[in-house]
Amino acid sequence: MNGLTDRQLEVLRYIARQIEAHGYPPTIREIGEALDIRSTNGVNDHLKALERKGFLTRDRVKSRALIPTGQARQALGEQEDERPSNVISLESRAGRGARTVSIPIVGRVAAGQPILAQERIEDTVEVDSFFLGTNKKVYGLRVQGDSMIGDGILSGDYIFVKKQLHAEDGDIVVALIDEEATVKRVYFEGDRVRFQPSNPRMAPIYVRREDFRSTMLLGVVVGVYRKLS
Repeated sequence: MNGLTDRQLEVLRYIARQIEAHGYPPTIREIGEALDIRSTNGVNDHLKALERKGFLTRDRVKSRALIPTGQARQALGEQEDERPSNVISLESRAGRGARTVSIPIVGRVAAGQPILAQERIEDTVEVDSFFLGTNKKVYGLRVQGDSMIGDGILSGDYIFVKKQLHAEDGDIVVALIDEEATVKRVYFEGDRVRFQPSNPRMAPIYVRREDFRSTMLLGVVVGVYRKLS
């Protein structure tokens, strides 16, 4: 495809699918393990070739800063039926007249100090598509901690997260900070990005603007689910 070797295409597809499934790219080590490439140097050679050919942009300081370009997305020709099964496209079901969708609960996220959101399906919840709209890829995370109680997000709640790599000032987001996931409001303030809890007893997390990458955003919170019994 467009001058790519089979192995380079395999690497590119894996990166794209991981971003589609989880909202952020894999590490070099994860690529090697998934594709049985024995050395990180071997993975790096493929990444350099993809970058040189215009299919990938990367930041060598950040292990997860691997972003397929528009040229790559067009070449891959992503199909609806290639989407991972653990992330639901509401548009596809709503188009068939379904009123409810199954939202996968794929792990946990801290509302205090960050806890890694383990990417595995723990449970599913049925939600009327009216509440989440259409054309959204949504997954659920179980909240631990009480830093977001001011926004009505309590420990033990499930949050629904729309996967996207951008957010507006004040959005409640799930962010990957130092390889750990946390839920906070985000504010872009000059030379820094502030991840603000909604609990006055807790301090915000700051990330220098020069260190911030869009891949740190795992999505925007679009709903909360709470079991009352």
